[in-house]
Amino acid sequence: MELREVITAASAGHPDALADLRSRFAGPLTFGTAGLRGAVGAGESRMNVAVVIRATVGLARYLIDTVGIDASVVVGCDARHGSSDFAEAALAVLSGAGLRAMALPQQLPTPVTAFAVRALGVDAGIMVTASHNPPADNGYKVYLGGRAADPHGQGVQIVPPADAEIAARIAAAPPADQVPRNTENITRVDPQVVVDYVRRMASHRTTSEPSTVRVVLTAMHGVGGATMLQVFDEAGVSDVHTVAEQFAPDPDFPTVSFPNPEEPGALDLSLALAEKESADVVIALDPDADRCSVAIGQRDGTWRQLTGDEIGSLLGEQAAADPSRDGDVLACSIVSSRQLARIAQAHGLRSAATLTGFKWIARTPDIRYGYEEAIGYCTDPPAVHDKDGIGAAVRVVSLIEELAAQGRTIEDQLDHLARTYGLHTTSQLSFRVADVALIADAMARLRASGPTSLAGSPVVEFLDLEEGSDDLPPTDGLLYRTAADDRVIIRPSGTEPKLKCYLEVISPCPEGEIPRAAATDRITTIKAELTATLGLDR
Repeated sequence: MELREVITAASAGHPDALADLRSRFAGPLTFGTAGLRGAVGAGESRMNVAVVIRATVGLARYLIDTVGIDASVVVGCDARHGSSDFAEAALAVLSGAGLRAMALPQQLPTPVTAFAVRALGVDAGIMVTASHNPPADNGYKVYLGGRAADPHGQGVQIVPPADAEIAARIAAAPPADQVPRNTENITRVDPQVVVDYVRRMASHRTTSEPSTVRVVLTAMHGVGGATMLQVFDEAGVSDVHTVAEQFAPDPDFPTVSFPNPEEPGALDLSLALAEKESADVVIALDPDADRCSVAIGQRDGTWRQLTGDEIGSLLGEQAAADPSRDGDVLACSIVSSRQLARIAQAHGLRSAATLTGFKWIARTPDIRYGYEEAIGYCTDPPAVHDKDGIGAAVRVVSLIEELAAQGRTIEDQLDHLARTYGLHTTSQLSFRVADVALIADAMARLRASGPTSLAGSPVVEFLDLEEGSDDLPPTDGLLYRTAADDRVIIRPSGTEPKLKCYLEVISPCPEGEIPRAAATDRITTIKAELTATLGLDR
């Protein structure tokens, strides 16, 4: 019906309808960041049941070819438009192919699916979600585990060559209406798996004493609220105040223009409630709860949202100082702060920098902790080999308690990290474009003639990340480092029509002084220079 209406309007000569029709058949959705993602609607370029059916055929055939007909797959979904139908379609295709299809309860966080892949020992996992994308979108994320992955990739999102091999099988799949589907091999996952996840995340708080930390929690209209409250309750964190307007799952995300906790204004309701309730911390989950943002009250009485790198370093120092955790490597993406490497070195641990995305971070051998600046944190790799906003939230509350016992705060700890490892100031500069060709053109111009200095300091290192190295596979990105040790990495987004610039300035703190204002000024100067160089509208 939807497509018929578009065709009718296009046939009548409506230019918008004709453009819409062309975009719906501009080519099939392809596997990008661990799977599919796009606007829900009719057409091969949209997320719909037919696209999900053919994607699942590709995954099923890949598993049959690499593991065997007895392969097992667990399927979860969030509460976005189409999620329930897409999950049921995937289960029916898996069952029709003869595989063991295991259905998680619907409307659960992505980390529960990642946990289930490892806990159940299955060969793959499917999570239907578009994370923090706009309301119109949905997606299809694939994990490999069991016999389909090596030890470091158990329960981690797919990477090459698996993604290309699955994509090739999708391309060879028959039309969706010719794909066998049934319910004969579908089983419902025992709810105990969810109980086990809740208990595992709650165990990150090691004391049995009731917590005195007052938390404001927002689920951002996603599926993390109920599970987060269960975890907090199990952990003894009872003084929790939820943002009621954003607590229940709602695929239209009515109170935010963009359901990402990092977006300006997304935490306005949370911060207002925090002030009203005199809270200690704001915890903001993204819609599928694999990411976690944090805001704190400051000494001057104002509230401030921490950056992803600040949270990453706080949790990294906590992990490094905890000998009870498995692994001896702290890992982050190359666009995240270099402070984590200094933390690891100071604690006698190893560090690793990977390509962006948890499909790379989480598979780091011997990982104890990993993070990316886009508010993603893996604080319990043996349980969830992916970013997990719920687990990270418990770690944050525990850190506040640990610091309070010493008469200190998160703000004090940030000062301590700056004095110990140098002030690492990071920021982002993003350019959203209507025509993605503009991004390729900008990258080509930079490769031909990039900046020779930034903020008055000459560029002493230039790396074209597309060439790859012994440490990193090739990726479309450029790295510039100056004599002042300022660093800029420029890369196209993997999920949005954006060109992203990641900036970092490292400032020593002589005699304990923390030059935050000077570092911010330097970041501002570099942003202005890059904007002029790139010539793109923001």
